Amino acid sequence: MSEDGSSIPDEEWERFLRDAEAGTPGAPEEPSARARMVGNRLEERSGPPEGWRTHQPPVRPAGRVRYVVGFLVAVALLVVALDPGRVTGWFGGDGGGDGEVTAVITTAPGSRSADEVPTPDDPFRGSPATDWEDGPAALTLPEARATGWMSKAQVARALERSRDFMTESNLDPGVLRGERPDEAIALINPEQEDVQQYLAAALTAPSRRNDPLRMFSRFAPSKARVVGDVVKARGSITYREGRRGAVEVTADVTFVYPVVRAAGASDEVTRTIVRREIVMGWDDPAKVITEPGTFTVVSYRSHTANGGCDNHTGYYLPEFAAERVTGGSGEGAEADPYDRDTTMDELLPQGAERKCGVAGRL
Repeated sequence: MSEDGSSIPDEEWERFLRDAEAGTPGAPEEPSARARMVGNRLEERSGPPEGWRTHQPPVRPAGRVRYVVGFLVAVALLVVALDPGRVTGWFGGDGGGDGEVTAVITTAPGSRSADEVPTPDDPFRGSPATDWEDGPAALTLPEARATGWMSKAQVARALERSRDFMTESNLDPGVLRGERPDEAIALINPEQEDVQQYLAAALTAPSRRNDPLRMFSRFAPSKARVVGDVVKARGSITYREGRRGAVEVTADVTFVYPVVRAAGASDEVTRTIVRREIVMGWDDPAKVITEPGTFTVVSYRSHTANGGCDNHTGYYLPEFAAERVTGGSGEGAEADPYDRDTTMDELLPQGAERKCGVAGRL
C-alpha cells in the first residue's frame, strides 16, 4: 500500500490514465477521483520551471512566505580603481553572478599642471566636481504624484526615505570612516532574507562574494580619510510604478571623495569617484510582506575609480603617488569617471567581459 493509503501505486495510475487518453480498450470513460487527482499532479509537473534569480516577492494571500530576491545582480557590478596605467581585473569565480567586479584606474597625477593639483584646503582643484553640489544638496527629488498603490503624499515620503538611504550609505561621516551603516540598513526590508544575509556577511567577514562596497562607501580608517567636510555629488532620482503596484525609486548618483592618508605628515590629496545606482522598491504591504517604512532592494550596481583593484577588504583603498606602479596600460576600455552622459547600461553592459580599465582623470 502506498503512503497516501491507496492500494495502487502512482506509476500504475499514471500508466492507466495514459491508456485511457489514448483510447485503450477497457479504459474507463470517466476517471475516478483518485485518477483525477493523479492527472492533476501530472499536469502540474509539466509546467515550466521557475526562472533563476527572478524577483518573486511573497504575496499576502499565499501566507507568510519570506522574501527571496535574486538581487538581479548580474548588474551588481563593483568597479574598482588601481594605478596610473596598469590594472588587473577579474570576473566570475566564487562570486558568480553576485559579485562581478570591474576595475578602473587613473592616469598619473603628475600629468596635471601645478594649478590643478588638489590640496587639503582645495581638495577639488582640477576636478569637474568643483562646480557640483555639496553632498545632500545634489540629491534633489522629483515632484511626487500618485503612483501604483501610493497616494501623492506616500510617494513623497518614499522619495524622502530613498534619499535618506543614499545619504546614510554614501555621505554619513561615520560610514565613510568605516563604521557600520546601521541607519541605512534600517531602511531595507528585513523580510528580504538574501539581502539581509549578504549584509551580515559583508559587514563581518568581507569577501569577493560579500562586499559591502557594492552598497556603501567606506574607507579603511587606518589607510585613508576623507579630507574636509564636503563630498561633491551629481545625479538623479526618478520613480515609476513597478510590479504589483510597487513604487520603484531609482537613484543614479556620482560621489567624489577627496582623501588623504590616515597617518603621516603627507598632505597629498587624491580622489575616489563612485557612481552608484540602486533601485528601491516600495511595496504594497497588502500584497507583499514588508515592514512599514522599508524598501526592497531590486537591483544595484556601481562603478568606482581609485578604490583599490581586486580589493576584498570591505573598504576603499585609494592609491597615492608613492604606491602607484608606473608604465603599462589597463586591459579594459578608457572611462571618464565624471561622465554623466553615459548610461550605466552602456558603462556596465551585461554579458561583457569585465576587466580593469583606464580612467582619464581623477
